[in-house]
Amino acid sequence: MARPITEEGDGAPSFRPLWTVMPYLWPKGRPDLRARVILSIVFLVMATTATSISPLFFGYAVDALAKTPGQVALGVALAMTGSYILSRILMQTFAQLRDGVFAKVQYHAMREVAVSTFAHVHTLSLRFHLERKTGGLSRIIERGTKGIDTLLSFSLFSIFPTILLLVFYSIILLNKLDVWIALATLAMVVGYVWFTFAITRWRIQFRRDMNQSDQDANTKAVDSLLNYETVKYFNNEEHETRRFDKSMEKYSRASIQAQLSLSILNTGQAFIMAVGLGIVMWLAAVGISQGRFSVGLFAAANAILIQLYVPLNLLGTVYREITQAMVDMDAMFKLLHQPQEVTDKPDAKPLVVTGGEIRFDNVVFAYDPERIVLKGISFTVPAGKTVAVVGPSGAGKSTISRILYRFYDIRSGSVTIDGQDIRDVTQASLREKIGIVPQDTVLFNDTIRYNIAYGGIGATEADIKTAARLAQIDKFIVELPLGYDSMVGERGLKLPGGEKQRVAIARTILKNPPILLLDEATSALDTGTEREIQGALQEVSKNRTSLVIAHRLSTVVDADEILVLDHGEIIERGRHSQLLALNGHYAAMWNKQKEAAAAREKLKEVENDPDVAPGVARATPVDAA
Repeated sequence: MARPITEEGDGAPSFRPLWTVMPYLWPKGRPDLRARVILSIVFLVMATTATSISPLFFGYAVDALAKTPGQVALGVALAMTGSYILSRILMQTFAQLRDGVFAKVQYHAMREVAVSTFAHVHTLSLRFHLERKTGGLSRIIERGTKGIDTLLSFSLFSIFPTILLLVFYSIILLNKLDVWIALATLAMVVGYVWFTFAITRWRIQFRRDMNQSDQDANTKAVDSLLNYETVKYFNNEEHETRRFDKSMEKYSRASIQAQLSLSILNTGQAFIMAVGLGIVMWLAAVGISQGRFSVGLFAAANAILIQLYVPLNLLGTVYREITQAMVDMDAMFKLLHQPQEVTDKPDAKPLVVTGGEIRFDNVVFAYDPERIVLKGISFTVPAGKTVAVVGPSGAGKSTISRILYRFYDIRSGSVTIDGQDIRDVTQASLREKIGIVPQDTVLFNDTIRYNIAYGGIGATEADIKTAARLAQIDKFIVELPLGYDSMVGERGLKLPGGEKQRVAIARTILKNPPILLLDEATSALDTGTEREIQGALQEVSKNRTSLVIAHRLSTVVDADEILVLDHGEIIERGRHSQLLALNGHYAAMWNKQKEAAAAREKLKEVENDPDVAPGVARATPVDAA
């Protein structure tokens, strides 16, 4: 089984996500984007150069104005002042050009990573998705994508220019002043950076706690809102609010710790910068008193430190955001590199269905090694025939459908379609040939038209309406105010259960598969609706190989063969009449359900009897298993 990933990464953030994202910044087959990367680097260097030389022009202007009144070179002073202003303008211009040129590369990389991750998540096994929380999963992709934006913005346009600026300033200080001032500046920068990184790394744990509690709160909110009706049924609004508040309390606690540690960071940074500035200014003043430096160079040194202070002052924020981006990206890239449990073989070929015969041969399967669900079952669904699988809850009926769709791989044995082992064909072609009407139909929060057309993307309006007619839902749709444009709501909750099932049938009809899988398609419906749905199911089952997993035995009496499954083994098999004649498990289930149906009919008669006093309490029989 694949190792589960952590939402917040583990340990201190590494530079692994940065190397992972690099190929997206230098994409193959995109010379236009590569040209933008080169051009943005050129603009970055030009902006940094303009920034580094501006203090020199400022210093030259001060020297020109510091002379005695008769010697003031006004023209030189104005020229140096103009050069200083021009260098500042060029600095901003090149910086904006750099951002503008690189934007297309940056957002292309973000889109590619997000789409790749989203697509990869759809390839992961059903086991992976059953073990995950959807709210948390979407949060990982959302924060990871934002992390790429943060990383590129801060690292490319804050960290790298600052490093380049420090190199340029060190050269200027060595050339124009002396080695001690350059060393003092470097010492101040190194001390500042070390302190910032140390405190920020300490603060990461608080950021992780914030993210984890934020994710937990988001997951609880999404889960609660998706189950709005259940919350109302049990009058548990206060309970849900308390659960959400508990998560938000953890978030608030972590946020307070993060804010206090930020105050420590800011205070330490200000202290180091003030001490460094004081030492450099003192050394420059000593040089002036000794006649080694001019007043202009004193002003230039001050301007250099002030210009260094601006990006360094942001270093705590930049480093914090970059490390958080690394953590978020690391979680997303772990998701992107999460191995697939079920994969196609390198030489897998498309499934070719000639008749649609399904054969399970001595199939053994277990979700966990400790508990075997299917214990060597064997059966055949002949081409064009219908075979039903019945049995108590937990017998392994729905597991058969998951194996047929290859959501899981079996431990031993084989499953073949027209003699082709489903492990030897591509998953896409396998699922293309099978249509399913599940017990719990979940619809997209979109229109009825979209949900029917999901069975055949790109289907024409005529095809959609034909499918709706065959599924016996067309009359219901045209009576709606918006018809096929009616929204079905979250998970289709705006539609009655019977109509949801009919939409599922309609989109399966539109898919037009040679093999049909009915997984307890009517077990959640009342008897009247079930009878109506059965007509639509019989229509869609014509001339198709059908495997029916059923709860209500009345729906499978016409099956060509019925398999009775119990504890992962087939204990009885035959047609309906043969199984009744055996007077075994199937007959017992049949009699139990028949008695329950008779009790329901009798209850209806009593309810409709005018002689029965109103308000008399009546027991409601429950369907037998």
